[in-house]
Amino acid sequence: MTEKENVRTRFAPSPTGFLHVGGARTALFSWLYARHCGGKFILRIEDTDQVRSTEESTKAILDALTWLGLHWDEGPFFQAQHVDIHRQMVQRLLDEGKAYCCVCTPEELEDKRKKALAEGRKPKYDGTCREKKLPRSAYAVVRFRCPDTGVTVVNDLIKGRITFNNEELDDLVIERSDGYPTYNFAVVVDDAQMEMTHVIRGDDHLNNTPRQILLYKALGYDVPQFAHVSMIMGSDKTRLSKRHGATSVMAYKEMGYLPEAVVNYLVRLGWSYGDQEIFSLDELIRTFTLESVGKSAAIFNPEKLLWLNQHYIKECDSKRLVQETTPFWQELGVDTSNHDLLKRVADDLKTRSKTLAELADASLFYFADDIVYEKEAADKFLNKGIVDHLAAIAEGLPSLEDFTKKGMENFLRTIAGERGVSLKVIAQPLRVALTGKTVSPGVDEVMLTLGKERVIKRIRKAIAFINSRS
Repeated sequence: MTEKENVRTRFAPSPTGFLHVGGARTALFSWLYARHCGGKFILRIEDTDQVRSTEESTKAILDALTWLGLHWDEGPFFQAQHVDIHRQMVQRLLDEGKAYCCVCTPEELEDKRKKALAEGRKPKYDGTCREKKLPRSAYAVVRFRCPDTGVTVVNDLIKGRITFNNEELDDLVIERSDGYPTYNFAVVVDDAQMEMTHVIRGDDHLNNTPRQILLYKALGYDVPQFAHVSMIMGSDKTRLSKRHGATSVMAYKEMGYLPEAVVNYLVRLGWSYGDQEIFSLDELIRTFTLESVGKSAAIFNPEKLLWLNQHYIKECDSKRLVQETTPFWQELGVDTSNHDLLKRVADDLKTRSKTLAELADASLFYFADDIVYEKEAADKFLNKGIVDHLAAIAEGLPSLEDFTKKGMENFLRTIAGERGVSLKVIAQPLRVALTGKTVSPGVDEVMLTLGKERVIKRIRKAIAFINSRS
């Protein structure tokens, strides 16, 4: 096995809410890097925050990753199940004099912070309990004894070499008074125990990295390689939030986006491969490298995502497109038992739809028992002058043998020629008669999908409607 095949990456979300777009992109980058290198992608749920962590959030995260197709090789592991190991490692640092117990109250710590700021000093812990050799207790936290001198270097695979002065770092708390580890400590122990070789995460964690490197070294662990991915910003260059559009991955599923469109869009937020915009999953696995991930923040553009989604809907296999659209049809009350009809409808609308929800909504006229005409469309096109043309179509259809798209087009042209009018004179009124509106797939496509019987029925209804208005 080569070094490249030994790559182990992970995604380690906290189950305190939905999977955010930024978290999904981090998971995607970690997954792609592992796949590119022939390595393993591990899922770990960081649920040591017992107050905020919920099973509902865990399920939401797992569902979102599954929907995106980011299947994990190991896990999901739950951080809270490793608390005994975390406590053992804390005790080891205490025994070796690399950590100490602290009983400073929150009020005392706040006073220290205010005093430091007032004196122009960095508001870090002042080491009051450093040399007291206090025992572990229900009132004590455990702090890591950070070196006072020297530097800690982060050789980041995306951002390059970054140097931190140890004197600027704090004696961070590694175990709370409730006996649970803090994030910075638990993540180090878990990543080491799970033999992570690469930690790919958002650059909001960058300031934690030197502290974590010091913990790796204090515990005698190998330090993994770090890669910090830039944040995702809205169009106004502020951190992505709801005002810029949906931030939950599953919200895009609910709006009718295909997962491959979301994956394709997320990977292009900060990563590039020449001028190519559209990638299959196999292409992404083959071409993805951390060297091609940019350092600067990525700008979220909903219109670009919508464009990609339209592309993937257009390219989608009809059987799958029906399957993906079915929940949207059912929500609109459509009977989805006739799969042949659903397939024909999906084929008619796939090149015209930006989302599955839009496709379902635009298709309602196919399933309606009673067409409702848009007022403006009816006023403009359903008038006395069109009645005889519509009647000729209804009378000629039963004997039409070539009921294909080409045959339908020839049939309508023949009717128009016989009646001494251009095709466009009858096409738009016919469209309104069949769909109730002026915008739809081609009239010949609509007629084929509806079938002769329903086309004739709708034409006769339109004629009756026109006559009732006179």
